[in-house]
Amino acid sequence: MRRRLTLVLTALVTVLLSLFTWSNTAAAHGSVVDPSSRSYGCWQRWGSDFQNPAMAQQDPMCWQAWQANPNAMWNWNGLYRNGSGGNFQGVVPDGQLCSGGRTEGGRYNAMDSVGPWKTTDIGANFSVKLYDQASHGADYFLVYVTRQGFDPATQVMRWSDLELVARTGRYAPSQNYSIPVSTSDYSGRHVVYTIWQASHMDQTYFLCSDVNFR
Repeated sequence: MRRRLTLVLTALVTVLLSLFTWSNTAAAHGSVVDPSSRSYGCWQRWGSDFQNPAMAQQDPMCWQAWQANPNAMWNWNGLYRNGSGGNFQGVVPDGQLCSGGRTEGGRYNAMDSVGPWKTTDIGANFSVKLYDQASHGADYFLVYVTRQGFDPATQVMRWSDLELVARTGRYAPSQNYSIPVSTSDYSGRHVVYTIWQASHMDQTYFLCSDVNFR
C-alpha cells in the first residue's frame, strides 16, 4: 500500500512539474538556442528526463544547476534584467556574467559555475540563433567570444576576457533571429556571450553559450 501511494505521488509530482514547465515556457521570453545557452541546453537535454540520475555523471554542470535551482532549467527563457540603461558592466559584475548579475533573485546563479559545461562545435563563421517567443524585437545584439587562452572550464569569466565579434542594428519583432558572426584565430573551448537588448522596454538578456571552435 505504501509503495503504491509513493508511485501515485511521484506520478502526480511529475505531471504538476510538466504543467508548470509548459505554462512558464508559454508565458516567458527567449534565449539563444544555437549554440545553446547554458539554461536552454540543460532544458533541451534533460527537460523531459529530469529525474534520471544519469544526469549527475553525464552532464555534471546541468546537474549542479538542477540541484541549486530547478527553475533555472524550467525558465530557460527568463534570464534578463530590467533597467540596465546600457550600463552592462555596471550592473553585471565580473564572475556573474552568465547569471546576468544574479538576476531574478539568484535563480540563475549556477549558470556562473566554472566547470565542463557541454559544448557545441562551431567553425570560424557561425550564426547565433535566438528564439524570441514573445516577439519583443531587438534594439541590437552584442556578441562576444572569450579571448584565446581563457579556459571557461577552470577560470571565472570577467568582462576583460571578452572580445566583441558582432554588433547589430535593430531587429523587427519576430520569434526567430539569426546573427551572422565571422571570426578568426579561435580554437578549442570558448564561451560565446550574447547580449540581447529587447525593444519593448529596457530589458536585457545575458546569455552564455559554451562552444568548441573546430
